[in-house]
Amino acid sequence: MSKNKLNFTAQFPCMKRNKLFIAIITGLILGIVLGGVIYYYYPDSKEGFSKNIKLLGTIFIRLVQMIIAPLVFSTLVVGIAKMGDMKMVGRVGLKAMGWFITASLVSLLLGLLLVNIMKPGVGLDIDMTDTSSAKDLIEKTQAFSLEEFVKHIVPKSIVESMATNEILQIVVFSILFGIALSSIGEIGKPLINGLDTVSHVVLKMVGYVMWVAPIGVLGSVAAAVATHGFGIFSMYANYLIAFVIGIIALWIILLSVGYAILKNRLWTLLRRIQSPLLIAFSTTSSEAVFPKLTEELERFGCDNKIVSFTLPLGYSFNLDGSMMYMTFASVFIAQVYGIDMPIEKQLTMLLVLMLTSKGVAGVPRASLIVVVATCSMFGIPPEGIALILPIDHFCDMARSMTNVVGNALATSAVSKWEGKLN
Repeated sequence: MSKNKLNFTAQFPCMKRNKLFIAIITGLILGIVLGGVIYYYYPDSKEGFSKNIKLLGTIFIRLVQMIIAPLVFSTLVVGIAKMGDMKMVGRVGLKAMGWFITASLVSLLLGLLLVNIMKPGVGLDIDMTDTSSAKDLIEKTQAFSLEEFVKHIVPKSIVESMATNEILQIVVFSILFGIALSSIGEIGKPLINGLDTVSHVVLKMVGYVMWVAPIGVLGSVAAAVATHGFGIFSMYANYLIAFVIGIIALWIILLSVGYAILKNRLWTLLRRIQSPLLIAFSTTSSEAVFPKLTEELERFGCDNKIVSFTLPLGYSFNLDGSMMYMTFASVFIAQVYGIDMPIEKQLTMLLVLMLTSKGVAGVPRASLIVVVATCSMFGIPPEGIALILPIDHFCDMARSMTNVVGNALATSAVSKWEGKLN
């Protein structure tokens, strides 16, 4: 009986995946309904409710964060060690970085173009006196410098990097470790096999953790709706419309390039990553889906060595949705304050964002921190970040989902270019 059940699951793997997708959709809908009921019918208890229900999302995020470091380290080291040919490592790295830099520039330019055409901040009637909510973000940018940028990339302790989930630092250490392990030949094979086993165990854990996702989604969405209600969408209508148009345009660009490379297999890829996309959208966390995205890309047919190498790099260098938002939000704040931003100044801002956005990879609300730092550099009041904080959670949902599709396409494209896409 159990054997027949196993065979059925093997023949129809989409059944299990669809159950998770349906469960997440159910959690999303229940979260919206529950949050709306609290906001409109029990406004006095919304603060306590939001604080407590959000813990469900926190539990899910922390469970995922728990397995990111061992997954990145084990898969990346094994991937590099099994490649054997260091020329291939360099070739894959160059192709990945070529995609990341191009996608980042396109995303930044798109945000700049739309905010100038639609001008969502011009004539916007929002109170600009209360900036207390922005205080924490402004304080976080005080140490934002070249020194901090370097510290964010080069680890001083791999244990500390793993403890704080500094993905870029873990990637740097893992690449060096993998190259060294590959160079010692036969003596390193037991360790390679051991780490390969670790990666399979962690991926098995991913399957368990993902079934907590529907509860986490319910908690995150209910907390957001209970705090802000639905009225906030009308207040920020122009801002949201312009931003949504930007996200749609970015998706069209990414999917068009993806179709040119993958052809009809693009639709298979999108079906594969539907659960990671929905989780990222609901929890506003690209990081939360990293383990699941790794698993689904391998099932799609991407070479596991390329997935383990390219995807962690993408999480540090290829956050397309966040990149578009940075230019969009920075110029929006300038528009609200009536600050003139000539095109040459905006292009300089774009180039600065290309660099500074890489310095805070993995930091919570990294996009907002970079926006604050950029505003300070270009004479825009950093307190203006308070203008977009009320709506940022909902924008972050779209940003996170876009980051996921961008990294999935990048990894699949590199696999195809290397002739390693099954």
